[in-house]
Amino acid sequence: TTHPESVTVFSTEDLVMKCEASGVPMPSFSWTKDGKPFDPSADTELNVTKSFGSFAFSTLSKTMDTLKPNQGKYVCYATNKLGTAVSKEAILKTDVPPTQQKQKEKAVTAKSDEGSSIVLKCNPPQSSMEPIIHWMDQKMHHIQLSKRVVVGKDGNLYFAHLTMDDSRDDYTCNVQYMVTRTILAQEPITLKVNPSNSVLRNRRPHMMRPAEGESTYQALRGQTIELECIVQGLPTPEITWLKKEGELDESRTFKEMFDRRLRLSNISESDSGEYQCIAKNTQGNAKHTYHLKVEAAPYWKVIPESLIYAPGEMARLDCAAEGTPSPTISWTRNGEEISGEFLTTLFKILHVDVIFSDVFRERGASDLLDDPRLQPLPDGGLQIINVSHDDEGPYTCSVQNSNLTIIAELEVFNRTVILTPPRNQKVQPGNTAIFTCVGLYDTRLRIPQIQWRKNNQKLMESPSDEKYTFDGAEFIIANVEQDDEGVYTYTLFTLLLAFPSDRPDPPSLLQISDPRHRAISLSWTPGDDHKSAVLEYVIEFEDQDLKERSWEELMRVVGNQEHTVLSLWPYMSYRFRVIAINEVGKSDPSKPSEVHNTPAEAPDNNPQNVRSESKNPNTLLITWEKMDKRNFNGAKFEYKVLWRRSVGSGPKWHERKTTEPPVIVDDVGNFSAFEIKVQAINAIDAGPEPDPVIGYSGEDVPLEAPIGVGIELLNSTTAIVTWAAIEIESVRGHLLGYKIYLRRMGSRGHRQSRRSTEAESTVVEETGPNEKMKTISNLRPYSRYLLSVAVFNNKAEGPHSEPLPFDTKEGEPGPPTSLILDSPSETEMTLHWTPPAHPNGILTGYLLQYQQSDDGPLQNDEIDNPTITQFMLKGLDRHSQYRFYLRGITGAGNGEPIMMTGATTLDGVPPSDISLSVGETSVNVSWEAQKRHRNVGFYIHYFKKNGGWKKSERVNSSQSFYQLRGLVPGSDYLLRFFYGNASFWETGIKTEGTGKMTEVQASIATQGWFIGVVSALALLLLILLILCFIKRSKGGKYSVKDKEDGPMDSEARPMKEETFGEYSDLEEKRTASQPSLCEDNKMCSEDTLNFNGSSALTTELNLDESLASQISRPSEGPEGFRGLPDNSPLNPAIVAPTTNGMPNAIAILD
Repeated sequence: TTHPESVTVFSTEDLVMKCEASGVPMPSFSWTKDGKPFDPSADTELNVTKSFGSFAFSTLSKTMDTLKPNQGKYVCYATNKLGTAVSKEAILKTDVPPTQQKQKEKAVTAKSDEGSSIVLKCNPPQSSMEPIIHWMDQKMHHIQLSKRVVVGKDGNLYFAHLTMDDSRDDYTCNVQYMVTRTILAQEPITLKVNPSNSVLRNRRPHMMRPAEGESTYQALRGQTIELECIVQGLPTPEITWLKKEGELDESRTFKEMFDRRLRLSNISESDSGEYQCIAKNTQGNAKHTYHLKVEAAPYWKVIPESLIYAPGEMARLDCAAEGTPSPTISWTRNGEEISGEFLTTLFKILHVDVIFSDVFRERGASDLLDDPRLQPLPDGGLQIINVSHDDEGPYTCSVQNSNLTIIAELEVFNRTVILTPPRNQKVQPGNTAIFTCVGLYDTRLRIPQIQWRKNNQKLMESPSDEKYTFDGAEFIIANVEQDDEGVYTYTLFTLLLAFPSDRPDPPSLLQISDPRHRAISLSWTPGDDHKSAVLEYVIEFEDQDLKERSWEELMRVVGNQEHTVLSLWPYMSYRFRVIAINEVGKSDPSKPSEVHNTPAEAPDNNPQNVRSESKNPNTLLITWEKMDKRNFNGAKFEYKVLWRRSVGSGPKWHERKTTEPPVIVDDVGNFSAFEIKVQAINAIDAGPEPDPVIGYSGEDVPLEAPIGVGIELLNSTTAIVTWAAIEIESVRGHLLGYKIYLRRMGSRGHRQSRRSTEAESTVVEETGPNEKMKTISNLRPYSRYLLSVAVFNNKAEGPHSEPLPFDTKEGEPGPPTSLILDSPSETEMTLHWTPPAHPNGILTGYLLQYQQSDDGPLQNDEIDNPTITQFMLKGLDRHSQYRFYLRGITGAGNGEPIMMTGATTLDGVPPSDISLSVGETSVNVSWEAQKRHRNVGFYIHYFKKNGGWKKSERVNSSQSFYQLRGLVPGSDYLLRFFYGNASFWETGIKTEGTGKMTEVQASIATQGWFIGVVSALALLLLILLILCFIKRSKGGKYSVKDKEDGPMDSEARPMKEETFGEYSDLEEKRTASQPSLCEDNKMCSEDTLNFNGSSALTTELNLDESLASQISRPSEGPEGFRGLPDNSPLNPAIVAPTTNGMPNAIAILD
């Protein structure tokens, strides 16, 4: 049941080899070491421990040197008269615990320049154990890791590039070994980063671990592997992992250490292939390719169930395994080989219980090898012909050169046979017929089922009329009638595979006996285990006074016990039940036992966590954790709360009883110390005497502010604040610490009125109760501050100290707020900028630095005038990109730069590589716009036979697209592109479609009859308009007075502010003098007619306020548009018609 385990021994206490097995009769144990018999009892250096079903040995030696001869491979054998069971192989190794290496040299100091990469080596001691590496500082705080700073699998600390913040003298590598529970701290490493005197140059990524190129990685199926890529570069490169010819399985693939490691878990042959690690930054990329090859140690492929056979049948045991390379297997029984070796790619075996408890049935080796009924199969299986009871037992399928072994259990059951079949019956009507049938079955199976049939129809027992009765082997038919004639068949069912292991039946007959102080004995009768032994029993109880808690587990006992002693609580009413558990599952609970009551007693203990949680001044709040009801131990349970002042009030205790917390005591003063205790009591007696604890009454607001507040400026951003310790009596509570308030009032260079607008939110720094000074960082240079300090307790903070003003020193300015590049010519660049948002002092000028590409020399131009916000550079290379850095300058030095990359703008040229797409009435012209070139204008001249030359509008070279419209379908055109006075490209096109329809339309428009029809329609329309005017002037059938007195129509109401334009006097006069007589005439609606000259307002346009104000007041006639600008959408444009009668591609507002 327990296999010996492989172990690496680091001390003499670690050497323990243990082996356990079970069987009937109980087996004896023997060992082999490295394949040879080994008797631990014969070794004087070993201590052997034997017990019921187990064998173990350990060492008596006190030194590791004597353990080295014990290294090897051990196998345990458990044997009884029925056979032998073999354990898995266990490997024993010895090793020396890792120790701290003696440092022969001085402390390590590493130096490097800012922006460069570096590796700090750990060099952990050599050991067979895998170490865990932690890089920490002298305060045992972990070094902050990031994409820039990572720890490699070798334990070294890698920096992709260094910053000035990396300088420190306490980089310590701590090596942890989990098995020996050892942590070894290496000597601290000092890292000094030299500042760069120029702008840091960016660098493309380079591989630090492993090197660039390719590497091969081999692993076994089922293992977990880690691929690693650590890179250097500036800026810090990003890492991407790819699998060539496939995708990464997200369920088994994990990225760690900021994507610098790729972990593949439970790998298989499908994971073989190429994995690429690609590092990228703005300067380039680098990559490494891993060639992963996954090999498979032998493993079981198919694991079916065991089978059961009857004597005389043919049994087949199949064994299935796979591996790379293909494994070799063999069959053994009782440790003797049955057949030769088989090399195969697919083996099968039935049953997979790799259990050390199986016991082999012994049989001579010659019997097995010479038995012709045992036939090895070509596919690795084992076939047994004419199986008998002698063949029962475990058969072992093993894969050579591996630890893979599976045992197949062969069980042979007797056939079920009918010994005495039923005989034919002749019975007179009204009598009773009795059929008798006796069968024989294997007693290891369940009781068989019996089924009687009449004329092949199932018969069921009929208790109502007692017609059919089944009594064991007898079948009785009462009161025989004519209808009972027929053929009766007897069937005995004992299906071999119908009764697998199942959950056990519940225990029964629970009995309570031997009651004693807080304990009883409980016994039970086990139920049927259904071919799976009971592993353990669970005893549960139910408190009859707390049934809402339902059943609760009380204890567990092993499966071979049928009684136990239960520890109980006083003053409880118990019922018990038992549940059996086997490998299949839990049984149903047994029937509950009878009720058992325990007598009341005094409480055993007092409540826990007694404390004061006083929050209000002048009150004492005492509270505690409520006790479980099962710990009351009796009726009338209460808490007795006692308190007294810890100083000056004598031995007298004040007392109060309650059933639940808390207890509040008033008028006790502010923050006074009290001794408090809480005791449990019930109707029997009180619990044990509790120990008092110290608690305090409620705290109040501190009375005084700290004095002696001072400040010392270290630099432009850091200062030290000091103060004198507060009198503890004035705190009136627990002194939690001090709060430092810093309020920035603005820059030193601004007037008072300006400072008030610059005031920022107050910064609060907290300290501990014993501190008297605090270093404040991140102050704004060249600023005015107000400083105050207050003490605080749990209640609140006290008054602030007198505000102390101070000024910070001048500092380096921040970067300019913006930088814009403007190129007036191919060799000139004008820089426009806005001053820094945080000058941090008096700005004295600017430093402009620029370089050609990344590797060019840095050129400097210093600007002494701080009011200048633009600067022109001349003589630049028209073919190069430039990088510009602009910094502000104060008396403290140069500030941070703002950076911009750009190039000069080249002179404009007309487009090239022109493409045309011709339609019926238009042609689409496209070209590739030059990004760095200035925009130039050009024109397209197009010529049609009998139509003359025409010219397009100005086309911009930056557009990259233009549509030439107004062409005639099915016509030939010649296109010429002009830049200035010269043509730079020409081509001929033919529009799609045919021009016949256009000619017909033109000829119709010139016919006299067509002109006459159009003129008649226009005259008719004019007459209708005149009639409408007359109708409106005559008015309605009611007077104007009635119209005015009546309810005002919604359309006649004055326009609100949201209406278009202003409400004019002219509109008011028109509305009053001309009632709406055209309400029913749609042609007279205001959407069609507007008599104030504003007919253009009906066009569906979204007009802004400025445009609406231009036309808000109507005027007479078309002069109302004279004030509009020429480009207003309400000012009609006059466009000459084209010669071909087609309209131009310009939308004209009508």
